[in-house]
Amino acid sequence: MQSVLETTPHMKNKPLIIGNWKMKLGHKASKDLASSILKAAKKANLAKSYDMVLCPSSTSTAAVAKILKESSIAVGGQDCHWEKEGAHTGDVSADMLKEAGASYVINGHSARRMEHFETSDIVRDKADAAHRAELISVICVGEPINIREKGDDEAEKFVLKQLKKSLPEKSQPSNTVIAYEPVWAIGTGRTPTSEQIAKMHGVISKYLGGEYRVLYGGSLTPSNAKKILALDGVAGGLIGGASLDADDFCQIAACAEDVGKAA
Repeated sequence: MQSVLETTPHMKNKPLIIGNWKMKLGHKASKDLASSILKAAKKANLAKSYDMVLCPSSTSTAAVAKILKESSIAVGGQDCHWEKEGAHTGDVSADMLKEAGASYVINGHSARRMEHFETSDIVRDKADAAHRAELISVICVGEPINIREKGDDEAEKFVLKQLKKSLPEKSQPSNTVIAYEPVWAIGTGRTPTSEQIAKMHGVISKYLGGEYRVLYGGSLTPSNAKKILALDGVAGGLIGGASLDADDFCQIAACAEDVGKAA
C-alpha cells in the first residue's frame, strides 16, 4: 500500500482542507464529529478534487483514525515533540502519532508559538521529527497585529524570516505543507483583504519555488471560503472554529472541490 508521502507529489495541485479541533473536544465528541463529517461528506457527494485532514486532540487520534480508516479523509496531530522518545512528560512524539493512525501533524501553530514560547528553531526540529516519522508537517507562519500595522513589506519580511528558520533542511513538497495564518485574524472574525492574502501567498510560494501547497488559516468560514480559496497561490485552508461543525466544514470543502475541479 502506498504511503501518503509517496502519493502527495501527484496531488500538489489539489486543494487541502485541514480541520484543527484544538483543545475543544473530548473523546466522545471527537468521535461524533468525525462520524458527522464523514456522513456529511458522503451526503454531499464530495468527490476527490481536494484532500481533507482532521486533527483531533492526541487522546482521540486513534479513535478518529479508526472511524475514518476506510475513507479518503486523513488524520493529523496538532503538535509533536522534536525527539523520538524521552522523559518529556505530557508530550507526544511523531512516532506515537504515526502509530495512532496520523499521516499529518501541525507544527508551529500560533497558539504554540505564543502560549508555549516556541521559536522557529523549535518548530524546525519538530517538523524534522515529523519527517523522520514519515508524517507530513504542516508548518504554520504568520504575523502579529503590531507587525501587520507597519505595512505589507514588514509583514512579508517577518513571515519569510519565520519560514526560513522553521523549514527543516530536508523539506520538500512531498513532506511539507505551509499554512499562512495572520495571527491577528485567528478567532477574531477579522480577515485580511484578498490582495493581502494573495500577495503573502505569492511571496511564500516564490521563496519555495512554487511547488509547495500553501494554505490560508485565519477565520475561514463558509461565507468567505469560496472567495479566499479561489485566490492565486491559496492551495486550501487550515480551519479552526468552522471545523467543529460538520456542515460548515463540508461547505468549505465543497468550495475547495470547486477550485480543485477548475484547476
